[in-house]
Amino acid sequence: MKKKLLSLVLGAAMVLSMGTFAAADDTVTLVMAEVNPLDTIVGQTDTAFKEKVEELSNGSIKIDLQASGVLGSENDVLDAMLGGGGMIDMSRISAFALTSYGGTKSSLLSLPYTFVSREHFWNFATSDLAKEFLAEPEENGFGVRGLFYGEEGFRHFFTVNEVKGIEDMAGLKLRVSNDPVMTGMVESLGASATVVAFGELYSALQTGVVDGAEQPIANYKSNAFPEVAPNLILDGHTLGAIQVVITDAAWNKLTEEQQAILVEAGEYASQFNRELSADAEAKVLEELKAEGVNVVEVEDVTPWQEAVADVITENTKGMEDLYQQILDMQ
Repeated sequence: MKKKLLSLVLGAAMVLSMGTFAAADDTVTLVMAEVNPLDTIVGQTDTAFKEKVEELSNGSIKIDLQASGVLGSENDVLDAMLGGGGMIDMSRISAFALTSYGGTKSSLLSLPYTFVSREHFWNFATSDLAKEFLAEPEENGFGVRGLFYGEEGFRHFFTVNEVKGIEDMAGLKLRVSNDPVMTGMVESLGASATVVAFGELYSALQTGVVDGAEQPIANYKSNAFPEVAPNLILDGHTLGAIQVVITDAAWNKLTEEQQAILVEAGEYASQFNRELSADAEAKVLEELKAEGVNVVEVEDVTPWQEAVADVITENTKGMEDLYQQILDMQ
């Protein structure tokens, strides 16, 4: 009797154990990369997305969020995702980062002075046209697809020495990512475009490799750039459009129900981002002023727009009608 009872107990234990392993096997973990710290607008947006996915899936989908650039720059991450190694499943990226990865349409979002306001951007981001942009890399066979759009505020130049106006941009060495639109814009303003990895930017400013760079206000503060480049000129050349992308390999290993959860969580995170960004940016700007950062307002943006007109013309060839659709959404 005792032997029979022991067998039943052991059998039950084995069943419970097998159930535990089955549950563990059913859990999908997606590694997500973020180049900025979690206290930034984009970092908080990532966190909102992660928490909503895990909530909606009852924990069957886990998002392993790796922030502060520990997995590399945006280009490093995209190279890894498209390389098919499976080490990185998702990433929050700048929309223009996709330009070299089958996202030709995405380049239109980074053209200088395209969006006149946040409302203008969100008119686009919630439109059917935005869905077309998000789908472009996957449709072109590049192995990634966009889930949702957001923004991290208007991007501005910051410099080691004071810049009072467009005339002071001449001759400056300004950091750019490896992006033709950004390079063209910087050179049109009379400066020298210098490619520096984001993770090396602080030291590049500190050692004089570059004289300045550009970032949204919140990222400028979170990455401690005011310590080495305490001059901020509010030219607002682009609105920092962002998107979250996932590899086709990661997407295809999900069930239709799990895919729907990611889409729903993306809609939630996009709205979260919309509500967060403007308030967070205004708060950070006041903090920067209180901390002694020299903030220069650009009263008339017309000379800046005129300087970069050729960049817009060059980068909208063949997509003039598409670009006009974006402009008309204001």
